[in-house]
Amino acid sequence: MAYRLANVGGRAALVAGEDYFDLETVSGGALGSDPMAALQSLAALSELSVTLGDHTPTGQLADAELDAPVPKPGNCYAVGLNYRNHALESGMPIPDVPMIFTKHTTCITGPNADVEMRSDYVDYEAELVVVIGRDGKDIAATDAWDYIAGLCVGQDISDRPAQFVASPPQFNLGKSFDTFGPIGPVLISKDALVAPESLEISCEVNGEQCQKDNTGDLIFHVPEILAYLSEIVTLRTGDVIFTGTPGGVGAVQGKFLKDGDILTTSIEGLGTLRNRCVRVSDHSRAHIVPEQLQALIAAAKEKQENE
Repeated sequence: MAYRLANVGGRAALVAGEDYFDLETVSGGALGSDPMAALQSLAALSELSVTLGDHTPTGQLADAELDAPVPKPGNCYAVGLNYRNHALESGMPIPDVPMIFTKHTTCITGPNADVEMRSDYVDYEAELVVVIGRDGKDIAATDAWDYIAGLCVGQDISDRPAQFVASPPQFNLGKSFDTFGPIGPVLISKDALVAPESLEISCEVNGEQCQKDNTGDLIFHVPEILAYLSEIVTLRTGDVIFTGTPGGVGAVQGKFLKDGDILTTSIEGLGTLRNRCVRVSDHSRAHIVPEQLQALIAAAKEKQENE
């Protein structure tokens, strides 16, 4: 049964249409207010969602202060180079297996939160995010959707100097600055989507479209990612997985996020993130442009000059 789960001001809420319903209230106290605890009761969320018409809404979603629907995941995994066009634009070979890295969970923030930047080379990456709904080990790809609580929109924000300063480059710290993992606006179960395997995904900066693709173009689809990951680690309820970004990232265009930019990320059926970019300080390597990043910027400049 379908459900839509939100985090309104730190309290779990179910969503129907434009309204939200405080979870503790509509469950008569049977379920608490903690959004993370709500993920342990998916069957109850489904049953309650059917009855929301019998309850008075707590408020309207448009007026709500939304936080990340999964504010404190146990683990946060991500998949690199998982769209063919992004691998090609990065000058990297198409991977034979999912290229997994981690984002530290402290980067997770809400759908309308500010992105706090600490260099002039911060990049956007629109992504579909998967949230695990029950523990699983050695999950068969054919069973993978049974382990998923829902889907939401995500941004894998990346500080490119921090990413490329090491040789070979390392991903986790450069993508784990505080606020570098906006997700939301709500968590939506598979049953609420017509075609969860094929969703239009897009990213805009100040209204200019930078990325546009379909999640059906993933190299490794959601079931394959879960099957591969769960061979190595036990996936736990509340873990989140960023599934990869399509082509069009800023580094290959020589365009990076600037103070005051509005980053808008949308996925069909899942909603939209709107994040303001704020330049707050410099990190210790902010002004060092590593060789690999210099090469990407130079290639972007040459391409622009030849167009």
